[in-house]
Amino acid sequence: MKFFLPILLALLWSSTTVYAQQKQDSQFNRMMKDSFRSQGIAGLDRIVQDATQRFCSDPKFASSPAGLKKAEELQKLNMATIAPPSDGQYLGDWKNGEAIAQSGRGDTWSDSASTPNGGGCYNCHQINQKEIAYGNIGPSLWNYGKNRGYSQEVVSYTWNRISNSKAYNACSNMPRFAHFKILDQKQIQDLMALLLDPASPVNQ
Repeated sequence: MKFFLPILLALLWSSTTVYAQQKQDSQFNRMMKDSFRSQGIAGLDRIVQDATQRFCSDPKFASSPAGLKKAEELQKLNMATIAPPSDGQYLGDWKNGEAIAQSGRGDTWSDSASTPNGGGCYNCHQINQKEIAYGNIGPSLWNYGKNRGYSQEVVSYTWNRISNSKAYNACSNMPRFAHFKILDQKQIQDLMALLLDPASPVNQ
């Protein structure tokens, strides 16, 4: 499965080496600026870090007492960006959710604004045990609802986590799918169904 550009850039800009070079080396800063160009729907705004990304690019500070306090502030700010589904429905179609989880397409320079984005979820998670290709950066999501239950608390937490994972962990590696408009509301609802619909194969 193909990673899309926002994930690659997020990994690049969160590395300690890049942060240290940015901080100390103006030549490196110019190189970074000159190495990217705007093409298609991929603009240079993608290499500009927000406050959370800048914080996580300094792991020494992030792990300090002051950094832990700052992380709590950033998590509250990220939580405040999350909106519940406008129609009140948290679960969509798990079949569509599986297709979204499988797809890593979208948001690259070769895509158009109308190209449906995928979630690329299998890049980091095991979801359906029948799928043999998956990553292990994130936890297994097999039997997600079956193991955790289907309470409103679990449903709301899952919605929030998919929408903006940094609301719970400021330096989470998980993309902020709603925050950066990588996935729309219906796509998130379909992913929710994949994880939390009792009829989904994930919960068998």
